Amino acid sequence: MSKKKLKKTYFIDISFSDSILLKTSVLAVKNNAIVAINGGFFNMKKGGSISYFEKNDSVINYTQYPRAKREKFDSIINGALIITKKNKLKIEIAKPEDFYKKSKKEHTVLLTGPILIKNSKPQSLPNMSFTHKRHPRTCIGYSNDSIFFVTIDGRNKNAAGMNLYEVQSFLKNMGCTNAINLDGGGSTSLWIKNKGIINTPSDKNGERPVANALIIKKK
Repeated sequence: MSKKKLKKTYFIDISFSDSILLKTSVLAVKNNAIVAINGGFFNMKKGGSISYFEKNDSVINYTQYPRAKREKFDSIINGALIITKKNKLKIEIAKPEDFYKKSKKEHTVLLTGPILIKNSKPQSLPNMSFTHKRHPRTCIGYSNDSIFFVTIDGRNKNAAGMNLYEVQSFLKNMGCTNAINLDGGGSTSLWIKNKGIINTPSDKNGERPVANALIIKKK
């Protein structure tokens, strides 16, 4: 979607549930969205984002990585997905949570990652299986005039998924100047109004319930 059209007619937002997990399609319909993709990493047992998430200057979730996986998540979740109060999408290197908690400039902040492209340059990626193995992926990116909601299917006979280096190349070829990874794997879902889920989720139960979803809706 073009940024000009988004600013004039639509706005980008994050729909969420802080108590129970809901499918991307449910979060989209509840908020009268026209397009939605699944959002950040979440606690599959207790619900809620496992990384810092705030909206309207209220903290919804603080970072709550499992201790055993803290080092892994610290290397993955290195970016901040920001929606400003002027409905502008920004991707930046994550600042401390306390900075965002005190700042009143952001409408929405979600820590996620890793950052894939910054200022047109592919970013260094953590050396781990999460990076090197092919999986379903969900990403968001933008260029000077467009915003991209991207899902990549995998784990089935028709789609192998991508490793993060392949995702970087794919997004760069699409024209993204800035892009960041979101939760992927069995969570990867792309919903469009009047069409429903248009990708093929890899979760054994189909579309997986999640904690939040990025949506576009009319003003």
